[in-house]
Amino acid sequence: MLETLPLLAKRAFPAIRRSALQILQVNLGYRCNQQCLHCHVNAGPTRSEAMDRETIDQLLKLIDSNKIKTLDLTGGAPELNDHFRYLVSEARKRGVTVIDRCNLTILQEPDQASLAEFLAQHQVEVVASLPCYLEDNVDAQRGKGTFTDSIQGLLKLNALGYGVDGSSLRLNLVYNPQTAVLPPPQASLEEAYKEALWQRYGICFNQLFTLTNMPVKRFGSLLLSTGQFDPYMDLLQKSFSENNLESVMCRTLLSVDWQGYLYDCDFNQMLGLPVGCGAGRPLHLTELTKASLEGEPITVRDHCYACTAGQGSSCGGALD
Repeated sequence: MLETLPLLAKRAFPAIRRSALQILQVNLGYRCNQQCLHCHVNAGPTRSEAMDRETIDQLLKLIDSNKIKTLDLTGGAPELNDHFRYLVSEARKRGVTVIDRCNLTILQEPDQASLAEFLAQHQVEVVASLPCYLEDNVDAQRGKGTFTDSIQGLLKLNALGYGVDGSSLRLNLVYNPQTAVLPPPQASLEEAYKEALWQRYGICFNQLFTLTNMPVKRFGSLLLSTGQFDPYMDLLQKSFSENNLESVMCRTLLSVDWQGYLYDCDFNQMLGLPVGCGAGRPLHLTELTKASLEGEPITVRDHCYACTAGQGSSCGGALD
């Protein structure tokens, strides 16, 4: 795989600093039942990295000591971690809002038959990846049959109350482009998604989040191998909006890898750029109880233009 990190220090992204920590985003491992072309994590069925029970217990201590209010679980497929349900249950006992970044097809796996009911029982917010509402486009990006499985997963969630008017169970969908372009306006695309999914399948959801593809790992390698890397980076820089610097997610979010080391965001994690990377060693979650990161500089490289281009991009969708 072609690595993009050596090419991400040419454009001098502006310096930014941290605000108060609000969200802990935890990567529970790189194993996934899918292997998507756009995946910035390079996740797949053969990956074996997974957070162990000891690290998860350390994570819970961090939540307690720092009074974390939101726990955002990602992967791979986070549900494939053996301790996923333990972590969710313990976090919810503490009154923490839990987000599960679900690829939808995981709900159709034979050993995950009770997953949807578990998520509903614990009032977990589901953020589900669905890169398009057209079958051919989704299958081209994620593999044949994934669209059908995704639709079945959405119907299962709807039947439990997810995304339904009047229900407290939130279901948000995630769109990302299939090519080296910026996402279309989030509001208009959400309308198109809602109309298409309701008319064709009777599916409803709360919000659509549009994400800009990151030039790292699998997607970054694809850009390099097809000669699109420099044009894409030029597009991101040309589309930079200074206003988005105030609301980028890394100001209030901390990313934790499967071993418990800390990063300013999930993308820095994939590039191996830990919090305080100028200090000579990565910071572990067990050390955060003794130090505050508020006001500290955020590690930036040129890939940060993806979060600030156009309407902006974050794990919660567009920024403007």
